[in-house]
Amino acid sequence: MSKKSDLVSAISNELKLRKEEITEPIETIYFGGGTPSLLELDELNEIFDSIYRNYLVIDNPEVTLESNPDDLNFVKIAQFKTTPINRFSIGIQSFFDEDLRLMNRAHDANEALNSIKMVQDAGFENITIDLIYGGQTTSDEIWKKNLEIALDLQVPHISSYALTVEPKTILAHQIEQNLLEDVDEAKQERQFKTLVETLKSNNFIHYEISNFGKEGFFSQHNSNYWKGKPYLGVGPSAHSYDGKNRSWNLANNSLYLKNLHENKLANEVEVLSENDRFNELVMIRLRTIYGLDELEIKANFPKEFYTDFLEELKPHLENETVEYSNGIYRITDKGKFLADGIASSLFRI
Repeated sequence: MSKKSDLVSAISNELKLRKEEITEPIETIYFGGGTPSLLELDELNEIFDSIYRNYLVIDNPEVTLESNPDDLNFVKIAQFKTTPINRFSIGIQSFFDEDLRLMNRAHDANEALNSIKMVQDAGFENITIDLIYGGQTTSDEIWKKNLEIALDLQVPHISSYALTVEPKTILAHQIEQNLLEDVDEAKQERQFKTLVETLKSNNFIHYEISNFGKEGFFSQHNSNYWKGKPYLGVGPSAHSYDGKNRSWNLANNSLYLKNLHENKLANEVEVLSENDRFNELVMIRLRTIYGLDELEIKANFPKEFYTDFLEELKPHLENETVEYSNGIYRITDKGKFLADGIASSLFRI
C-alpha cells in the first residue's frame, strides 16, 4: 500500500472517529491544503464515501477542490466530473512567467491559461482563481493585464492577495542579500485599488477584503467560516473550530498515520479565552460586507468589551476608515487596504 493510500485510509478513519463533533448537516466540503488534485479517483471516492456514510449532508453541497495548474489534465478533470466536486480553486497566481518564476511556482503562463480552459470545457462553471499583486516583477501594467485576462476568461470568483515575504524562503534570502528589492507597499496599495475598481466595474461584489465574486458565486465554505460557523478539518495539519475551542492535527504525516492506525486522534486542542474569541470576531467580521454587529458583541461578551471597543474605534470612525449603520460596523473603501491594521488596533490584549 502506498503512503498516499495509507493517508487516504487514515483520513477516512478520522472522519468516522469524529462524526459526533458535527451535529448540523454538512453544507460545504473543501479539499485543500496542498495538492488534493493529485488524488486518484478511487482515493477521492473513498473519502466521499466516508463523509456520506458518517455525516448528514445537504442536497447539492458546495464541494471545492484546490489544484495547481500543472496538476490538471483532461483525463483527471473528466474523472473529477463523476464525483460530487462542483467547484474548482486554481492557484494561478499570475498569467506572466516572470511573476511565476519570482514566486517559485512549478507552472508557467501557458499552463495557467490552459488549466482554466480545460476545467471550463469539462463543464465546471463555478471556478475561483488566486492572483497575487504587488510583487517586484508585477508592474502596474502587468497587473492590469492579469485582471484583463481573468475577466476575458469569465472566471466568476477571484481571490487576490498582496505578495508577502515569508522568513527563510528564497525570496527572503534574495532581499536580504540585496539581490532583489523589498516589496513596495505604495505599489501594493495602488494595485489593490486597481483590483477593487476593475472588478467592481465588471459586476464583481467585493464581499471580503481579498475575495470578489459574481452574484451567486460567493464561496459558501469561506462565508460560513467568516460568519463564525463551526468547521471540521481532517488530515495532517488540518484545523477545526467548534465555536469555543480550536484544534489542529499533527503536521507530521508518520505520527498522524500511526495514531489513526491505532484509532486515536492525532490532534491538540486550544481552549480560546474570551479575549481570543473577541479578537477573532473583530478580525473576521470587519473583513466582510456582513460587518460586525454590535448586538453580537453585547450578547456574547462582558459590558466592558463593547465600551472599550467603542473607545478604540473612535479614530477609525473619525478617519472614515470604518462606518456605522443600523447597528453594524463595516470597513469603508478608504480603509480596506488597512483592514488588518484596523482590526488589530481593536484587539484586547
